[in-house]
Amino acid sequence: MFGYIHANRQEMSEPDQKTYKTYYCGLCQALKRAAGMKGQILLNYDVTFLCILLSSLYEIENKEEVFGCKVHPLSKKCGYISPVIDYGAAMNILLGYHNLMDDYLDNGNRKKKSLADSLRKSYDKIAKQYPRQSSAIEEFMQKTRAAEARHEENIDVLSGYTGEMLSQIFLWKEDEWKEELMNIGFYLGKFIYLMDAYEDREEDDRHGRFNPLILKYRECQACYEAFMEQSLTSLVEQAARSFERLPILENASILRNVLYSGIWDRYEYIKIKSGRKKKEGTGKER
Repeated sequence: MFGYIHANRQEMSEPDQKTYKTYYCGLCQALKRAAGMKGQILLNYDVTFLCILLSSLYEIENKEEVFGCKVHPLSKKCGYISPVIDYGAAMNILLGYHNLMDDYLDNGNRKKKSLADSLRKSYDKIAKQYPRQSSAIEEFMQKTRAAEARHEENIDVLSGYTGEMLSQIFLWKEDEWKEELMNIGFYLGKFIYLMDAYEDREEDDRHGRFNPLILKYRECQACYEAFMEQSLTSLVEQAARSFERLPILENASILRNVLYSGIWDRYEYIKIKSGRKKKEGTGKER
């Protein structure tokens, strides 16, 4: 479910790359403080985007921390410390725990179950601190599993569950920016669901696993790619529209890089990897 909301670093200025990396490393350290080294395994760029978005909107003052990194032992790293970074780490753990449990329930992966169990104490503590967000994630998991069990064909309904959940994660404070932040989370959540289903469709089809896009592909192979591109583009446009209504000046170039460029990297990679771009170019379909 993770890994789709990230930056296109090739199109970033050096200062923006440094800032982006400092947020990322700061989130990594916050995960370590919240759950130890096992928490750092959950680190992802999706939550990094959330940290930058909230920090920039609320003009949070970041403190810089220099530390040693076991992954990069030859040089010191720098990360930000702030209430928003801590919030991001908390949400990362809530989401990561359920993601691990979902993998276990789907595939019987006991390593994922073991890691989830090791995070349970931290998860319970965070769930008590953020009951609204934790309840939203638990409700999302229940609704999604029930929908998959009944082989729900309505993609809008399925992606909407992810959107509803992520809208609660993006809502840090109940204030004047509530609607726009929830909209960004909602539409990015739907985008993440569709991208995940898009990436997994062929493998899910081979293994007989549920994926709503399998039926969509079989119904009209010739229009499938156009449908996906139009659907994903519409969702990103909705998220970007709400973003542009927020009074964000600091790090705006980083956030726009993610929304207008980086978010499409994985989509283009999947198309190239699967040979879909060639098929589109020749007009041939399977």
